[in-house]
Amino acid sequence: MREREGMRAAFITLWSAVVLVKLVVAARLPLFVDEAFYWQEGRHLAWAYSDLPGLTAWTIRLGGTLFGDGVLAARSLFLLVSALLPWLVVAITRRQFDERQAWTAGCAALVLPLFGMIGVMALPDVLMALATLLALDALTRMFRGVTHANAVQLAFALAIGALSHYRFIAAIGAGFVALLLIARGRELLRDPRLIIAIAFGAAAWMPLLAWNIENAEAGLRFQLVDRHPWALHPDGVAFLGIQAALVTPLLFVALLWAAWKFHRADDPALRLLALSGAIVIVGFFGLGFFADTERVSFHWPLPGYVALLPLLPAAIAGWPRAVRVATWSLAAVGLVAVLGYHVAVSTPELRARAAALKWYPSNFAGWDVLADEVRRARAGLPADTRLLADNFKIGAELGFALGETDIPVLDHPLNRAHGRAPQLQLWGLEVTSREALAGKPLLLVVGTSDVPYRDLLARYHALCRLLGPLPAPRVLNVDHGRQRFLLLAWPEGLPHAPKAGEEERACVTPAMAWIDTPPSGGAVSGDFEVAGWAFKDGVGLAKVEVLVDGRPAAVAEYGLASPGTATYWKISTDPRHPAVGFRAKLEAGTIPTGRRWLGLRLHGADGSVEDWSEVPIRVDAAD
Repeated sequence: MREREGMRAAFITLWSAVVLVKLVVAARLPLFVDEAFYWQEGRHLAWAYSDLPGLTAWTIRLGGTLFGDGVLAARSLFLLVSALLPWLVVAITRRQFDERQAWTAGCAALVLPLFGMIGVMALPDVLMALATLLALDALTRMFRGVTHANAVQLAFALAIGALSHYRFIAAIGAGFVALLLIARGRELLRDPRLIIAIAFGAAAWMPLLAWNIENAEAGLRFQLVDRHPWALHPDGVAFLGIQAALVTPLLFVALLWAAWKFHRADDPALRLLALSGAIVIVGFFGLGFFADTERVSFHWPLPGYVALLPLLPAAIAGWPRAVRVATWSLAAVGLVAVLGYHVAVSTPELRARAAALKWYPSNFAGWDVLADEVRRARAGLPADTRLLADNFKIGAELGFALGETDIPVLDHPLNRAHGRAPQLQLWGLEVTSREALAGKPLLLVVGTSDVPYRDLLARYHALCRLLGPLPAPRVLNVDHGRQRFLLLAWPEGLPHAPKAGEEERACVTPAMAWIDTPPSGGAVSGDFEVAGWAFKDGVGLAKVEVLVDGRPAAVAEYGLASPGTATYWKISTDPRHPAVGFRAKLEAGTIPTGRRWLGLRLHGADGSVEDWSEVPIRVDAAD
């Protein structure tokens, strides 16, 4: 009794602490780009969208309706659902084992990093986890006797999953196969009440299927064909390491052990949990050798872990106490690390320090700063200036920050890569011709970080072909330029495309540059040289200044031979090629020691001034 009450107290204490921390993090964390697009979808209510069924967007919209505007309101109902999920794990475990193990499984749900942190963001995984647990709860009850209430719960769970994400079909498939492998499960599949529940769940897929039928299967093609290479590649091996790191190694092993230990259990409910969980995890492991590796997929196996959580306490009960303590401790450290990462992401100072790191959270960074800059730029433009975004990320994030749901967006590779182009086209927000923009004042926001650097000049030229010569940009460098935005304004209105026989003026683009010496992250001491190249298509550069921590430190010698630059950037039209190299010498004692940020200020021959992205260096004291 005392041990049971102790576990109950531990669960409630841990649950309270985790919920409170998640609430604080969710209130501070900037809106992720996918969340912003789901918010935009919620302002255009529909049964389904190009990337998802409708439930995620509806939930965000309802949260905003109940609690007002803002990040926390958008995430409010996801936080509420995530707070209920550990209690569902407790309920399922209590029915299959005992009270103590039920509270232990609830604690495992809270410290499992992938599961414990959901709800911090308004993402469909929260709703899929709810659907998974409700379905498992209903099915395990049915093994003890089918009732109308259980059938209704299963139907409701399957509908939630169907309205959440295409990916829920994996959980359905795993559950169906598990039922077929269990004798009592095959009996259940013949029960009319279960059949009706499954039929109701299947009907919930109809809005998504109808959307795809009406839109040339665009959503299905993106989810099942376009985003996946469907060719054998070795990247699937990384699944084991990534999952072990994110679940934490000992807990990962413990969950797999739970699946193995109970996959032949006499109790059909335990077998269902073990088999369905294992099938999901093994299935996604196998899929990893053929599927998309460019986008985040580490959370895909979550429904499998959710199914195994009720089995975990009994599975590791026989482990040595030291190993069990290490398992729980390491999992708790993992949860703290995951939540700590989100705290760091929500702290501008820490985010700026990470600007040169590979894990820099670009999808969270700079949106509030960009919105403020857009407001300032608009203040100096005519009142009827039209705001235009370069891609769906900028359009959705600015829409959320500015409260504008219909910011038009240019045709962009990102729109297609993330399956958002068909939806933008349906809303009439994707702009593909100059005629749709000509005549009125225009403010275009371009994200230079949203395409690989090797493709950036081609993107500028594509903008020229669409819009004509580009005006001098207003540059916004966020976190030392790791997030970099250009605001291009046409106060007099975008000119019409030239008529037949007329020539377009030369393409003028924003400047391009690179610092070759010193390398990013390198150490210097005494006098040191800064060298590289820079150019500006259409007009060229007049001067290059070297900046240290945002302040001018030297005027570079510009116009040095750099033939390799023109060879690499074959489409460049800078009139000074190949003389686009620069070199400057910075003297010892003029720059404080320590970590410094080295940048460039590029002066165009047309009078434009652009600050380039900065790179970190370490300045050591001279010998």
